[in-house]
Amino acid sequence: MYIDVRGHKTYAATGGKEFDNSLPTVMFVHGSGLDHRSWALQTRWFAYNGYSVLAPDLPGHSLSQGEPLSSIEDMGAWLADFLRTVGVSKVHAIGHSQGFLDVLELARQAPELLKSITGIGTAGAIPVNPALIDAAKKSAADAADMLLMWGFGADAQYGISAVPGMQPIAIGRQIMASNPLHADLVACGEYDNGSEVAKSINLPSQLILARKDRLTPVRAGQAFAEELNARVSVIERYGHMLPIEAPRQTLQKLRELIGSLEKAA
Repeated sequence: MYIDVRGHKTYAATGGKEFDNSLPTVMFVHGSGLDHRSWALQTRWFAYNGYSVLAPDLPGHSLSQGEPLSSIEDMGAWLADFLRTVGVSKVHAIGHSQGFLDVLELARQAPELLKSITGIGTAGAIPVNPALIDAAKKSAADAADMLLMWGFGADAQYGISAVPGMQPIAIGRQIMASNPLHADLVACGEYDNGSEVAKSINLPSQLILARKDRLTPVRAGQAFAEELNARVSVIERYGHMLPIEAPRQTLQKLRELIGSLEKAA
């Protein structure tokens, strides 16, 4: 669906069903250079199992208009504006990689909008190699090749896909090459408020990490989970791109937390 946020036409995937803000809502926030397609399996499952789903393309990404945002702090503020525009009172917020930093900022700035937070393939800070930032400034496609080489585990590099007939590395390259990857990487690398944010929020939380993650090593995620007092799951054999690379395993962990919270409510 399309809505107007801050004066710009903004796209949000809804999992294949019409959005209904009277249902429990799950929001998915993509990582650097990506878009709503990162969450194809997860959004569809929640949409067809009693939830409403929002998976926005951040400003300047894919189907959303506007200039790309220059800081994680503004991305968190934009998410709050987005939710208020849609008319959602509270959501379960899920972020992949940089998307989780955006969720942390949303939690700091507008905790009243959240039921729970989940980070996937992430930590409280995500340093970015200067060579990658330089490459992205010159060519998003070249930087995408670097990120995807490091971001997927061995199975995906050999062409193994969880989705028959689709090659996740090729799809990732197509998306990233057309999006403002450089702006995202700069914002991600400059963000260092995660530990302070962790001290300021009190929400049910979890981190879903990948054993073979070479972009945000599992030990960094585990350390931040302790600061956040979050439950931790480590998915073996896979790399950084868990929502695309291990979609079913990722979905199962999301269902466990969100399902338990909604059942208790």
